[in-house]
Amino acid sequence: MEEYSLDDPTQLLNAASDFAYYSGVQSDSSAKDFLDRFPLPLIINALQTKEDVPGLESTLVACLERIFSTKYGASLIPQFMVFYLLENLEENDVSAARLIREYNLYPLLLDCLIHGDEQVAKASIDAIVKLAGSAEGMGIVFPANSNEDTHLRNLAARSSSLGRVRVLALIVKLFSVSSTVASKIHNSNLLTLFEAEISNKNDMLVTLNVLELLYELAEIQHGTEFLSLTTLLQLLSSIISNTAAESILRSRATIISGRILSKENIFMFIDESTAKTVISAIDKRFGLLESQDADECESALEALGQIGSSTKGADLLLLSSPPAARHVIAAAFAKEAPGKQLAALHALGNISGEQRSEDSIILSGDAEESLRRLIYETASKSFKLTPSGLFLAILQQDSEVRVAAYRMITGLVFRPWCRMEICSKEETINLVTDPHTETTKIGMEARYNCCKAIYKALASSSELINDPALAGRAPKLEEAVRRGPYLATRHPEAQPVVVTAERL
Repeated sequence: MEEYSLDDPTQLLNAASDFAYYSGVQSDSSAKDFLDRFPLPLIINALQTKEDVPGLESTLVACLERIFSTKYGASLIPQFMVFYLLENLEENDVSAARLIREYNLYPLLLDCLIHGDEQVAKASIDAIVKLAGSAEGMGIVFPANSNEDTHLRNLAARSSSLGRVRVLALIVKLFSVSSTVASKIHNSNLLTLFEAEISNKNDMLVTLNVLELLYELAEIQHGTEFLSLTTLLQLLSSIISNTAAESILRSRATIISGRILSKENIFMFIDESTAKTVISAIDKRFGLLESQDADECESALEALGQIGSSTKGADLLLLSSPPAARHVIAAAFAKEAPGKQLAALHALGNISGEQRSEDSIILSGDAEESLRRLIYETASKSFKLTPSGLFLAILQQDSEVRVAAYRMITGLVFRPWCRMEICSKEETINLVTDPHTETTKIGMEARYNCCKAIYKALASSSELINDPALAGRAPKLEEAVRRGPYLATRHPEAQPVVVTAERL
């Protein structure tokens, strides 16, 4: 702020006095003219340093009140607040927060959040989030007295639907700052605002906006514990089960439920019954979706895959009665609906453990048996008859499907039955080891990871590695792993060619 210091504070005092005590109404243009001469940083710096000029502080406060009462002045509050806080609010520096409290600037910031245009509202959120980064700032954003007008619950209660959505957007941003701030939000009962809006069936667009914000909330790493303490999962389940609700609402509720239940530690905070209720709601939708909304069906498959990415979630999908995972496996090997197949293959990759650590890939005994049985039953009803035939068929499809298939095989191949199915077909090994199959980075890496998993699974079985019928499989896989994901072939090194230059 040094560049905004004054050589002669009396010049600012006189101008501020004229502006503050002008008998008429100050217009936007007069406010702009004043701030062009004396920028806000200069005024705030004068207040903060408390220049030894009689009457300066009270005059500047009165001047700022007149400036911020104009539309132009009010629009500058959040933008300047972001700048000022970023410049001055260091970890151990509370002067900016104290200044905001002393001159009652926070209500103006909230007013910009609710009534400003989109850009002004975003700047307000950024400023408030930055303010909450200090201990004194936390006290401003989360007042101890729940009856304070600036308490976010009270602000939301007196706001329009757009204003309420903006308050929730602010809560999401604050929630992401740290687990300490998230705990403050929970203790202030601010998460119940999400519950209230989701329960309100009067405005579908508001509900959809709130669901999008809830999706962001579910993505935050430290949010699992706090979300589990709300009734949000139960509310989402009721939306999924509501046949009268708009399809897009059910789809978003399904995806968000899957996202929340995908966290490995979620079962430390919720009862199994809560997860089962969500799974049951999704499972029941499939009976109504077979010939209906493809997007909703893909969302349901994606959600089951998210739930199945954790060991506990995969167990629940395979051990429910009937197992909800049957929808994933059936769709994974059905070519009639490409979008559904792609979503299902990725979901099956998650359930089979492609994203889990190696010691967490294998599930409980009953869940493993359910997985094996479902895949063999699906194969027996197809023209391929065996899982090995199904695996080969999907590896012969387009690149997107192949990437999903690589992920699925990477997880499944650690099962002895699947290891045998994969390695028994030479064509399958030829496809996954072919360095020319994939041309995209994601495809090359997925194929390489698949090769590594198959080779590791094969090498761990002395029975298969020494089986004469499988001779040549291991060396081919080993060579593919040694080559790495990106080296398509061992071309001879480029040689320089020297030719005689032609003269003109």
